[in-house]
Amino acid sequence: MAGFQSLPGFREFFPEDFSRRQHIFRIWRQAARAYGFQEYDAPVLEPLELYKAKSGDEIEAQLFSFTDKGDRDVALRPEMTPTVCRMVGAKAGALKRPIKWFSIGEFYRYERAQKGRLRAFNQFNADIFGEVGAEAEIELIALLIQCLAGFGLTQDDFSIRLSDRDLWFFYLEALAFDDAQARSILTAIDRYEKMGDEAFKSYTEAHGALADDKKARVLAFLKIRSLAELTAALQPFASEKLSARLADWRKVLHGLAAMGLSDFVSVDLGVVRGLAYYTGFVFEAFDRKGDLRALAGGGRYNDLVKKIGYADLPAVGFAIGAVTTGLLLEQRGLTPTFVNAPDIYAVIGGEAERAAAFADICALRAAGWRVEYPLKDVAFGKQFKLASETGAKLALIYGGEELAKGVVKIRDLSDRSEREVPRTDVFATVRDALSGQ
Repeated sequence: MAGFQSLPGFREFFPEDFSRRQHIFRIWRQAARAYGFQEYDAPVLEPLELYKAKSGDEIEAQLFSFTDKGDRDVALRPEMTPTVCRMVGAKAGALKRPIKWFSIGEFYRYERAQKGRLRAFNQFNADIFGEVGAEAEIELIALLIQCLAGFGLTQDDFSIRLSDRDLWFFYLEALAFDDAQARSILTAIDRYEKMGDEAFKSYTEAHGALADDKKARVLAFLKIRSLAELTAALQPFASEKLSARLADWRKVLHGLAAMGLSDFVSVDLGVVRGLAYYTGFVFEAFDRKGDLRALAGGGRYNDLVKKIGYADLPAVGFAIGAVTTGLLLEQRGLTPTFVNAPDIYAVIGGEAERAAAFADICALRAAGWRVEYPLKDVAFGKQFKLASETGAKLALIYGGEELAKGVVKIRDLSDRSEREVPRTDVFATVRDALSGQ
């Protein structure tokens, strides 16, 4: 009998794998705290209606949803955005603006498992609420860069592709597209990189043939890759909306340049992020060298807090996944080797010596050092071999001869040097020896 196995798309984390994941979380937390974000947590089970309010009824097919024993329609959370909007919305009046929050949690989607995308996955989420200006985008994009650069990744490894849904809508409006047509064009833009001209098929089915000159102008806009090109493309239009958006673009790009981050950021109007709740700048982090899917994504969503029933509150945020980040670090050779070793190994002669050793072991552990010892009686000579195999830095030797003299022998396992110290000095001697390593 093979025994039980984990469900498809769910992962187990054996100690070494868990250490790798904790390393990723640690770098993310360091970045978020350096940027002044506060950590929060939230339930993994939410009312199903919360996700439908954000994304529509069709989202249910992608969820682990069910009716619970209280006859409530619920779902395991597939993302954090609706939840954090609910939490901030409920306390908005008492929170100091701007509200800068982050979380690291597990999420669940009922989708086919594939490379970089599982049914259960961990994400880092960061959001700023209450700031309507582009300063929030500068802060978040800079944080996203640090969340990757903190591992040793450089501008040669990843880029942040910046786009703007509002800019697209204003541009398409200037080209005489109505709202429904503009949304259909954005759907085509979202698919264009993968599908080419086939991406416009849904537009022609819904709205008729797309005039050649309009299509040419859409595709030309799509190919813009710099602020200078964007400025030139918008110059012919006497539109206050477009002028205002261009000013926001200058603010974001100049702000990131002032931080020394320009090499990480590229203009790419092909990024529109298919989620309709985005209302302005959108951005994604991409692997420059490999075939990984988007590493992270986010943007502004000014209407969502109000949409789920709370006061109007501007917001911008992003999420970055642990699965793709881990794969990227492996590909770049940036996954550290984790040594799961004690600081100290206690070599104990017998039962009489064990009682004496336990007092020191407990005191050292209480001070934060990792101390191991043989749980059962093991031959004295074999314990030295065990001490070396664990990778410990020091061995504390409690033999009958040592205890008779009121001392403990301390062996440095790196060079096998030894010295005897009074039992009363064990703690101080260990502290001094380990603080220098």
